[in-house]
Order: sequence, then structure tokens, then C-alpha cells
Amino acid sequence: MRKARFAIFPLTAACLLLAGTSSAQAPAAKAPAKTPAASSSPKVYGNLAQVMRGILFPASNVIFAAQNEDPSKVPPAKDPALATDPLANSYGGWQAVENAAIALSESANLLIIPGRKCLNGRPVPINNPDWPKFVQGLRDAGDKAYKAAQAKDMDKILDAADTMTTACSNCHDKYREKTPRCQ
Repeated sequence: MRKARFAIFPLTAACLLLAGTSSAQAPAAKAPAKTPAASSSPKVYGNLAQVMRGILFPASNVIFAAQNEDPSKVPPAKDPALATDPLANSYGGWQAVENAAIALSESANLLIIPGRKCLNGRPVPINNPDWPKFVQGLRDAGDKAYKAAQAKDMDKILDAADTMTTACSNCHDKYREKTPRCQ
């Protein structure tokens, strides 16, 4: 086996050398074929309440926890791999805050996928004029929290948490607390 590798190497090097010095153009590369995943539209798996409870609430709670305790001072759990406190687990500290902030921003994309339903079966109001503004508020809050976490700045995380609270309240006041509800 070893001889084969050495036998191929000089030939490969010679080909690369010739290709690099040749003035002839290589034939144009064919465009990659579309895969089924690349050509299909996003699929909805959960209702809005499940997305909120599974992604947004836990991520928000990490940001809120960082307001009260400097993530860099949270001691790691005895076994970080088994820790339930996101600030003390294997990806804890400020990294947990960064990850939570990214989850908030990325989950905004999930809130605009057509076909998602509210817990009560009504369609998520993605066509209402205020919905995109509320979703953008969530993205902005996630971005602000991410920048605060990268800076490891407690004052900025307080400000980001306030922005997040406002973004959440704007949507909840209209769609969660009023009848007909959507959650």
C-alpha cells in the first residue's frame, strides 16, 4: 500500500504543476444537481406553542439568567455533561448566552414559515402587517444579546434582556393575551 501512495504522488504533483503553468482554460464546471432537500420548501413540524416552549422560552431564560449572574463566574457543574443549568454545563458561561442569542435570532425564521398553526389550530398570523415587525423585533433582540455575550458585558446583557422583553411583550400583548389567542 505504501508504494502506491508514493507512486501516485509524483504523478499528481506533475499534473498539478502542468495545470498551473498551462494557458489553456479548464472546461466549465457543471452546476451541481439540485437535491430534494435544496429544492423543497421548509416543512412545519410543530405548532407555535411547541416552538415557543422548545426553543424561545429556554433560550430567553438563559439571557434572563445572565442578567442576575455573570456567566463567567458561574462555576461548572460537578459533571458539566449532565448539568441542567445551561450556564454551568459543557457549553456554559458566556458561550451559553451566545448560543441562546443565536437560537432567538434563528427561531425568528421559524415564525414566518407558512403553514404553522397556533396551539388552538388557527393559522399563525404571518400575513398580518404587524407580524413581520414583531418577528424582526425578536431577531434584533437576539442579535443584541449575541453582541453583548461576545463582549462579555453585563451592562449590555441587561440592555439586551430589556430589548428581548419588549419584543416578546409586543407580540404576546396582541396574540397571546387577547382573544382569539394564538400561542
